[in-house]
Amino acid sequence: MSLRLKLVLALVALSVTATVGLGGWTYTSTAARLNEEIDDSLAVAASPIVDRLGGLIDDLADDEATDDADGDGRRGDRFERPRSFEQILLQVIDATGTPVYSPRAGSLPVGGAEAVLATVDEGDHLIRKVEIDDEPYRMLTVPVPGGAVQVARSLAETERLLAAIRDRTLVAVVLVAAAASIAGLLIARQATRRLVRLTAAVEQVASTGRLDVDVAIAGNDEPGRLGTAFTAMLAALTRSRDDQQRLVQDAGHELRTPLTSLRTNISVLRRYDQLTPETRAQVIDDLDGEARELSALVNELVELATDRRSEEPEQLLRLGDVAERAADRVRRRCGRTIEIRADESTVWGRLHGLDRAIGNLLENAAKFDASTAPIELSVTSGRVQVDDRGPGIATADLPHVFDRFYRAVAARSQAGSGLGLAIVRDIAEQHGGAVFVANRPGGGASVGFSVPPPPPERIPT
Repeated sequence: MSLRLKLVLALVALSVTATVGLGGWTYTSTAARLNEEIDDSLAVAASPIVDRLGGLIDDLADDEATDDADGDGRRGDRFERPRSFEQILLQVIDATGTPVYSPRAGSLPVGGAEAVLATVDEGDHLIRKVEIDDEPYRMLTVPVPGGAVQVARSLAETERLLAAIRDRTLVAVVLVAAAASIAGLLIARQATRRLVRLTAAVEQVASTGRLDVDVAIAGNDEPGRLGTAFTAMLAALTRSRDDQQRLVQDAGHELRTPLTSLRTNISVLRRYDQLTPETRAQVIDDLDGEARELSALVNELVELATDRRSEEPEQLLRLGDVAERAADRVRRRCGRTIEIRADESTVWGRLHGLDRAIGNLLENAAKFDASTAPIELSVTSGRVQVDDRGPGIATADLPHVFDRFYRAVAARSQAGSGLGLAIVRDIAEQHGGAVFVANRPGGGASVGFSVPPPPPERIPT
């Protein structure tokens, strides 16, 4: 079942339920109110009769013999009834339940409850619905000394009114259901129109693999935000795929150089018995260096491709401690002197990622700084900066030093893959920061990154 059909059915069900509920409440309340009005009219009609009868029920039975004494065919009317009695039937029964005065059209029904009520002088009245000549009546029985008084009123008019209400309610239900179906269809089409377009776009992406599908869905409601989010997702996937393609292309280009050198050295080694000891040692050293460079390149490619740094949990870190850790490792590896100046600035981030970024900065400085001057590492207010006394960076190369596989002309004779500073940039951006590079006055370069302070809720109190 489609979402559009579900919306239509839900709106129809809601409208019909509300109409039926309102109609049922109207019918029930109207019936109760009409019955109350009839009961009140019966009580008003019975009251003067009850007051006038007193203990005269036996006399009333005797008077039945003279019911038509005037010869006009009418029963003698002992009770002077007001005009309002024209729609009310009156009957008087004795203590045995036998009618002693009844309407000319016939006696009212006397059931067991009425017979019992006639045996008591005083008691509560009884109201019930009865059938007289297949016509519904509302009948009130009130006990009096020596019997009871019964008054009844026809319910035909009331039931016709209730039937009209019922019929009109059913017509209203049908009309409301039809109107709700039309309105629901229009609303559902309007509500799902953009979702249908988005579904078509998703299916097109799934079937063709293309990410340049035009979604063209906007707005501040849920479908609009969904369309905006889907467009942003496609853009992110496009950038990711482009980055992967560039990474593969650049990696293939960079791998050709060490692989070509390895094949050349292997070809030379095939003439191993013709080589001098010095040549053999040089070839083996070249193979060892190329193998190490190739291993480092592969490791960095794997790290860039899988981005496993993002799997590391974040924590509150003091940048100075991370810098000390990275500096100790670089000192052991290259034997250079590293001077550290660090404040108490902290960051909410990943330990190994920041450690790798600072280590890459220090190793880059050690590689290009051939002097014996110490490498300077400073950590101030979330800003990590590494200063060296190397040859510096050409002005044309400054905007590109953090690009993947980019190597300046002066650095192409050096070992390396061109990925170290690109990893620094990725780590800094993952932490919401940015990288920077500049030449130092007096020679050398200043390279580093900055990260924002931790959010207040991450700082322990």
